[in-house]
Amino acid sequence: MEMNDSKKYGLMFLFTFLGAALIIGTVVFPFWNLIRADVYEEVEIMLNERGMCYVDTSDNIPKTIDNCEYQIGDTVTVKFGEGLAYATIVSP
Repeated sequence: MEMNDSKKYGLMFLFTFLGAALIIGTVVFPFWNLIRADVYEEVEIMLNERGMCYVDTSDNIPKTIDNCEYQIGDTVTVKFGEGLAYATIVSP
């Protein structure tokens, strides 16, 4: 089966487009930037307001913790992603 010119040009365009997308995707916007590193830090509960706790972390972004049962002044270990404004308690 022989391909006509329009199919050849279409395939050539498709492969060129895929190659360019692959290069741009890995050089300009690397995939691993989508995966945030988890940070574990020991912090003090600054405020507990109706089950929502607030802590201050080393990245200076206040973190919120849902369903928190700890009191102001308690020290807990939290896990959060870099640059995110929420955290989860790992251990008291």
